[in-house]
Amino acid sequence: MSIIKIDMNSPEFQEELQKTIKFTDKVNHQFGWVYNPQEEVNEGVQMGLARNKMMYGKRFCPCFMVEVVDEKPRSVDDRICPCKPAIEQEIPEDGVCHCGIYCTPEYAANKRAEMGMEEAVHTHSRGLTKEEATLLLNQRELDGDEVVSLLEARELGMVTFTLVDVREHMEWQMGHIKGANKLVPTSSFFAALDDAKLNKEENIILYCHVGSRSAHCARILSDMGYTKIGNLTYGIVSYGGEIER
Repeated sequence: MSIIKIDMNSPEFQEELQKTIKFTDKVNHQFGWVYNPQEEVNEGVQMGLARNKMMYGKRFCPCFMVEVVDEKPRSVDDRICPCKPAIEQEIPEDGVCHCGIYCTPEYAANKRAEMGMEEAVHTHSRGLTKEEATLLLNQRELDGDEVVSLLEARELGMVTFTLVDVREHMEWQMGHIKGANKLVPTSSFFAALDDAKLNKEENIILYCHVGSRSAHCARILSDMGYTKIGNLTYGIVSYGGEIER
């Protein structure tokens, strides 16, 4: 199975995207939710839902892997938007669904305040030493600032690793982390993995949109004998470094 490529500029995709935006508008209205103040989160999820509708015929949550069993696609955790875990647990308990697009008004207000505070206080004070970079690289979970620091350390020759994007080809085109080495989409994971020719002994860092697909792929790679796998815990939406489009 080759990498599935959907042209996000095609009339077919743009038509499906508009339908999906109306769909997410309706979901928010139905449940009394609001959109995430981070527009890039909403845009990414809506495009992922539209992509899955075109690929699989259902708006599977774009943050979870979709498997095709006996020619029938299914979400690994039965996640079809708006998914049951979001309705029954995530939004009542956390104020936001796993993908981040649907929020309670209270969560959205707090998030807006938090975004303003982070913009005011966030600084990248200094680079890592070689020892710090090596220790950090061996962590299984990394935040956005840590990946920024590791990419800087890699440029300086302190460490070596391969940064792998496990989102879809369309998402890669929309924007990927500058310095990402490989695209291994979850929809064609094993075929793309063969093409990527990753070394089982090298350090590999995975990322996706919000961290779910990459965490799932990290478990698969570990089971396959890859020994040094890191994961960008909250995905590209948490990454403050440079994005290539």
